[in-house]
Amino acid sequence: MQLYKRLRREYEHGVGTIRGVATKYKVHRRTVRAALKNAVPPKRKATPRGRPKMALAIPFVDMILENDLKAAFNQRHTAHQIWELLQVKMPACDIGESTVRAYVRTRRVELDVAGKAFSQTAAAWMMEVLHSDASLRVIEREFPSGPASSLLGLIKSGQLRDRKKALAVLGSLRGIRTTAIARCLQMSRKTVARYSNCFTSGGLDALSPAKATKPKDDPEREQLLFSLLHSPPSAHRINRTSWRMNDLHRIMAESGHRTSKQRIRTLIKKAGFKWRKAKIVLTSNDPEYHAKVDIIKQILSGLRKDEAFFSIDEYGPFAIKRKGGSKRVGPGENYVVPQYQKSKGWLILTAALELSRNQITHFYSLKKNTDEMIKMADLLRAEYHDCRTIYLSWDAASWHISKKLFSHLEEINQHAAQNGFPIVKTAPLPAGAQFLNVIESVFSGMAKGIIHNSDYPSADAAKDAIDQYFKERNRHFLQCPKRAGRKIWGQERVPSEFSEANNCKDPLYR
Repeated sequence: MQLYKRLRREYEHGVGTIRGVATKYKVHRRTVRAALKNAVPPKRKATPRGRPKMALAIPFVDMILENDLKAAFNQRHTAHQIWELLQVKMPACDIGESTVRAYVRTRRVELDVAGKAFSQTAAAWMMEVLHSDASLRVIEREFPSGPASSLLGLIKSGQLRDRKKALAVLGSLRGIRTTAIARCLQMSRKTVARYSNCFTSGGLDALSPAKATKPKDDPEREQLLFSLLHSPPSAHRINRTSWRMNDLHRIMAESGHRTSKQRIRTLIKKAGFKWRKAKIVLTSNDPEYHAKVDIIKQILSGLRKDEAFFSIDEYGPFAIKRKGGSKRVGPGENYVVPQYQKSKGWLILTAALELSRNQITHFYSLKKNTDEMIKMADLLRAEYHDCRTIYLSWDAASWHISKKLFSHLEEINQHAAQNGFPIVKTAPLPAGAQFLNVIESVFSGMAKGIIHNSDYPSADAAKDAIDQYFKERNRHFLQCPKRAGRKIWGQERVPSEFSEANNCKDPLYR
């Protein structure tokens, strides 16, 4: 480079002739002409070195290296293994290991370059087959009959996954390397080999088998799952502190309803819970759980027309303020619920649901105590005075099981027949079993319908909305004694009926 630079400078600013520059620097005139033509000297021609001994072994070594391209990486020959094979197969060739190693290194680079060019061509061919219909006609001419012709229909009309399967097999039949197919279709070499083996052994049916139909939901299995989850673990000789998914899976299998753990988690998640929370919230700790549930079932199964069964609970206290939730808004409209708001008041709703008639009786309370339960009992006693017996069912809150309440019920029952009032009996729910209280489902539907996404100006406005909701609900179920379809109360989690498998309390709307 330095010599070429001096020659060019001397010609431009010095002697000015090719002969003079050649004479001054003692070089040939061809060198001066080459420097004037190009500032970079041409590469020197390297004379290939002869390999008189290696020439006899080159065909054998090339055959091994070309076969290695089709084999897995862990099954390819090393240079030392090739040299050992030469010693066994061609003992007359006295070749050193370093000579074989140098040739193998050079030849592998040449094959890799050629393989990359071939892979690019193969990739372009496969992409054209995958996305163009014109190339399919060419393939039909290449494979007019035989097993490969059955792949064309899958490539034309199959889904993308099936088309890639068929194209991988077709590429293997065409002689394209497994590495190139895997790189082009973005799958592993093992997958390509597996597809090819499946097609070879079983044809198109083995390559693309019919999809198994998704098992339908079994209502009995879901009911059994939540019935087992609701009952105390001690009923199945399981310690509550070590209550695990494996135990629930085993008990279901022993009950004749085999299902996977993933399916159990899916059903629990569908109910709005995760397993870690469900085994605490949805599991009762009452040792008399089954006895109390059986009593309620017995009462409901033999309930007469002149008897009534009430599910009673309180909703609240809840503040009257702007509520959030899912809401449809127009383009450019920004719906924001402030985090800190001044309350416009608060409410406690005490209500009773009659299960056979599906009617709601409610009033508003200032406290949750025994006096409110006495007030509810007297209200139901007066409203259903034409009944012979009424049953009150509630959870195990302290004001639901107080001595004052039971004393009041005993007192009014003594003179009930004389005064023309029904007998009041209690059917308490198990402790920690608020998920069985049917009125919780009605509260969830009411919250979803009129409390969420609301902004009532006062507590009286909220009361009017709740009163209107229950008024419409009661009127509807008087005319149609079935669960409403898509009306507001149709959004309740479960029907208004008692079931051991029910999860009445909706975690999203409570």
